[in-house]
Amino acid sequence: MFKRKPKRNIYDKENQIPVIRSSICNGEQVAGFKDLHTGKFTEITVIRNLKELDEFLMEYDISLDEVKKEW
Repeated sequence: MFKRKPKRNIYDKENQIPVIRSSICNGEQVAGFKDLHTGKFTEITVIRNLKELDEFLMEYDISLDEVKKEW
C-alpha cells in the first residue's frame, strides 16, 4: 500500500568507480560503486537481466566500458 521511493545514491566520479560484483558460485551479480581510497563497496542493485543493467547505467549516466567487473 505504501511504497517507499528508493533513495538515489550519489555517484562521486572523482572518488568512486562503478563495479559489478559477480559470484563465482552461482553467478549472482550486484552493481554498485567502489571507493578508490578505502576500497569500500556500496551496493546499489542486483542485476538479474540486461534490462536492470541498462537501468543502472542510464540512472547514473555510465557507459558499459567504465564498469569494472570483480569476482
